Amino acid sequence: MPDWINPFLYTIVLTGLTACTPALHSAFYVPNQQEASLKNNARPFEPGKFADPCAAQENYLPDSIDLRLYPTRRLRVNVHFMNSSDSAHNYPEEEAYRFVEGLLVSANKDLRENNPSWLPHRNQIPVFPVGYEMVLSAQPGDRGIYFHYDDALCYYIHKGKDNNLMDRRMAERYGIGRDSILNLFILPHFPDSLRSPTYPKGPVGVMVHDFIKMAGFFESKQPPWAYRGVLNHEVGHVFGLNHAWQADGCPDTPEHNQPCWNRTETPPCDTAASNNVMDYNALQNAWTPCQIARIRQRMANEHHLSRKFLVPNGCALNEAQSIVVAGNAHWKTAADLEGSVVVKSGAELRISCRISLPANGKILVEPGGVLILDASSRLHNACGMRWQGIEMQRQGRRQGEVRVTGAPVLENLN
Repeated sequence: MPDWINPFLYTIVLTGLTACTPALHSAFYVPNQQEASLKNNARPFEPGKFADPCAAQENYLPDSIDLRLYPTRRLRVNVHFMNSSDSAHNYPEEEAYRFVEGLLVSANKDLRENNPSWLPHRNQIPVFPVGYEMVLSAQPGDRGIYFHYDDALCYYIHKGKDNNLMDRRMAERYGIGRDSILNLFILPHFPDSLRSPTYPKGPVGVMVHDFIKMAGFFESKQPPWAYRGVLNHEVGHVFGLNHAWQADGCPDTPEHNQPCWNRTETPPCDTAASNNVMDYNALQNAWTPCQIARIRQRMANEHHLSRKFLVPNGCALNEAQSIVVAGNAHWKTAADLEGSVVVKSGAELRISCRISLPANGKILVEPGGVLILDASSRLHNACGMRWQGIEMQRQGRRQGEVRVTGAPVLENLN
């Protein structure tokens, strides 16, 4: 403090300024008491093309949503190597452990990086993160990698009258944790089938309800990264993706007759080749925004098969993943958050769908901020744990507001 300022007067002025600043008060929103008085203050929900915004795939497009709502999810997998009793038709166990590590690293690299789509030629389709990665899920005492020597069930027959694509017996006998882990079975082709000149001898796969079969890896003798596309393709089916060369429900995956396996310098494959994960091609390393939207929609759907394979991400509060809403936002998709939500002064957040808040998390509405809960909204914790609720701050005449339409659902509150 400069010498010319009187310490006594400085103290008086500082005390006066402090006394003029209104105190900050907080109270938690109690639906049963406040709903009736607040529900008429909110604008009615205006349905668009879809009556239920939470089910509209277009609302999950990466360029239409706040990507902070969708932290990377982890998909639990384990791996089973099927072999004959003489152990001659699949990888030796130590080699198999290394193979799985390399396969998952390569598959996750493509998921993490994504790639620009080749089709249609010279397109301007944006590239976004796919939004999940695979993690090996072990049981106590094991590494999540299993070996089964069974002459009756070890072989895979991809085509012909004796094909066993949809045979579930191996999963029913050897599957582990199928209620929460995506089981991956790696099999050898049936030796008699390999002798046929028309039988597809290379790497192939199929999704069978809640598990995946893949074959031809051992026989092809390629490094693990060469099979990453087969794995990502079949997992795509788990998330509801269809083959991209036909009518798959996505406008950014053009229909074609798969004329090319890879790009070449000469026509037609200089412009007609695909690299989409759901086509059959050499790379299978591109996911379009529509495909990513479908994946996110399925992951957020509490009743979809794929969701049970995801590591729950709301069982612990991660403040580093908190979302600050500083302007006007409308959440028209279901989501599972890892952090709390802050609605800043002057901002407005409207929620129309299911939102899972993390355990011990909360929604904080600052003075002058507004939170609108539509009748279709549901706030809860997907792990069945407790979260704090909605905290409304008041400072002087400025109040954080909660407005509701109808009767939104709030569950798992402290």
